[in-house]
Amino acid sequence: MSQTPASLVPSEAPRPRALVCLPTYNEAENVVAMVREVLAQDACIEVLVVDDGSPDGTGDLVEAERASEPRVHLLRRAGKLGLGTAYLAGFEYGLANGFAHILTMDCDFSHKPSYLPDLLAGMADHDVMIGSRYIPGGGIANWPIHRRFLSRFANFYTRLFLRLPVNDCTSGFRCYSREVLETIDTGAIQSSGYSFLEEMVFRVHRAGFLVGETPILFEDRIAGASKINRAEIFRAAFHVLQTALSPPPRAKRR
Repeated sequence: MSQTPASLVPSEAPRPRALVCLPTYNEAENVVAMVREVLAQDACIEVLVVDDGSPDGTGDLVEAERASEPRVHLLRRAGKLGLGTAYLAGFEYGLANGFAHILTMDCDFSHKPSYLPDLLAGMADHDVMIGSRYIPGGGIANWPIHRRFLSRFANFYTRLFLRLPVNDCTSGFRCYSREVLETIDTGAIQSSGYSFLEEMVFRVHRAGFLVGETPILFEDRIAGASKINRAEIFRAAFHVLQTALSPPPRAKRR
């Protein structure tokens, strides 16, 4: 029986490159293990750590990791500039370096890297995928009752005022397509804090992109300290209301 020459066998198309953006501030206890676990999920994934001048040496640990792993990238910033601006820096880096998908997640293992393949798989028929706590199969572990209530209320409040068909508007575990980030005017986003997440999904929805959700189990951090506080929660609530009352967002001009 004749065989097809190896040179004539169609080769598998290269996988689209994906960049995981990890904003960090004092995550020395988590960052190296997190970076390694993220990279272990798929050979198409690379990591960008956006470090806001962590005094605990987070950036130095990432720099050392880069020496032996070319899929690790580091962006050092002068100080604590906010979660939203870290995401924007990650988007800019990803677009400038040719990535097809740009993902965001926390560096404290509350977002499990094992869910990354599910987010990427969902991009086959969506423009944005969200790792959701509030769809069947999703949930929260190790949170006290008051934090669960606040999270539920924040999502109800956001869906109500921004009229979003999304169950988990406040989840930072997301995957964006390149087209979304090239279209949405991210530079016009007003928030640099946690309400960046709500405004971003609002702009994506208003631009007509398709948002999907995949279930995740969110687990409270084991090491390090949470960066969110009561003042940030109130700022986010006010910003959602401000966004709802503002003129409709515009897309970038091409």
